[in-house]
Amino acid sequence: MQLNKHTHWRVAATLILGGVLATSVLAGCGTGGSTAASGPKGCTKVGVLLPETDTSPRWEQKDHPLLDAAIKKALPGATTDFYNAVNNKDTQTNQAETALTKGDCILVVAPVDAAASAAIVDKAHAQNVPVIAYDRLIQDDNLAFYVSFDNTEVGKLQGQYIVDHYQKYVTDNGNNNLVMINGSPDDNNAILFHNGAHEALDPLINAKSLTLQFETYTPAWNNQTAQTEMEGALNKIGNKLAIAYVANDGMASTVIAALKAQNLAGKVLVTGQDATVIGFQNILEGNQAMTIYKAIGKEADATAALVAALSKGTDTASLAAASIKLQNGKSVPATLETPVAVDISNISSTVLADGYVTKSDICQGVPAGAGGIC
Repeated sequence: MQLNKHTHWRVAATLILGGVLATSVLAGCGTGGSTAASGPKGCTKVGVLLPETDTSPRWEQKDHPLLDAAIKKALPGATTDFYNAVNNKDTQTNQAETALTKGDCILVVAPVDAAASAAIVDKAHAQNVPVIAYDRLIQDDNLAFYVSFDNTEVGKLQGQYIVDHYQKYVTDNGNNNLVMINGSPDDNNAILFHNGAHEALDPLINAKSLTLQFETYTPAWNNQTAQTEMEGALNKIGNKLAIAYVANDGMASTVIAALKAQNLAGKVLVTGQDATVIGFQNILEGNQAMTIYKAIGKEADATAALVAALSKGTDTASLAAASIKLQNGKSVPATLETPVAVDISNISSTVLADGYVTKSDICQGVPAGAGGIC
């Protein structure tokens, strides 16, 4: 059956799923409690699958409540079923099956694994349940929409920050060594961050203004693995380091621990991402140079707008005006929000002004007067 992902989804009256006649899988879709699958139009049951809790606090502290509120505001009467896969791709697949069985007729999925999650998209697609990939891309051309930030731009902002500030650290440290600790290779975002960072940094590397001594991807974004990676890199280069590109704040925190052990904390430019409390505490203390602020509320609102449009059967073209290319060359309609680089100079005018974090939170445990903020 050919489906138009931009407008209407049509389905047969019954479905054969795994050899079993399924007539009530999508009981939350349609009207009047009909047991016939009717696609997302009229759907009020939304399943939200989040990826993890251990490497970044954002998923449960930010995304979960913001998505819940945004979906229920955009689609009055909607109910949401939330799941968290705790960084296990098999758990997420099982949770998706549970959501479908419970009658969730639109799925919002932030995948643990960009490739493995294709099975979720395909199973949902077979039941005429659209999947919105949230924050992280899923490599499947049955995907309905992708809502995220411009993740190549995230990497560019991180890399450009280094370009704009590296000279001081090179001079102070007496070397131009660069180490790059990237995110998880099975997260498409990590690849985009890497690509964007290199777009900014490669001219300096090629000109030998910076020497890339060590670069690696970090499976599962594991913070302790990142620390071990940095310890190995420091051992390799005799603790001579000027710049540490680190893909997010969680890993940056453990990288800083490795630097502290060699009396290098505060002397090396360390990047980050996610605008976390611990990231800002590291910035206020002078151990991390910057982070990337992604206003998750905008991401949640954009997702909720698509959920509501699917349920109401209204046009989505203006809601997903961008597109993202999959590895197979096909494109998926997308909404891409704009990330912002934050350092000590603009904490007050960005994340504090937006209420994304509070002064009391980021100053907790930080010396009075730190960064001119606490």
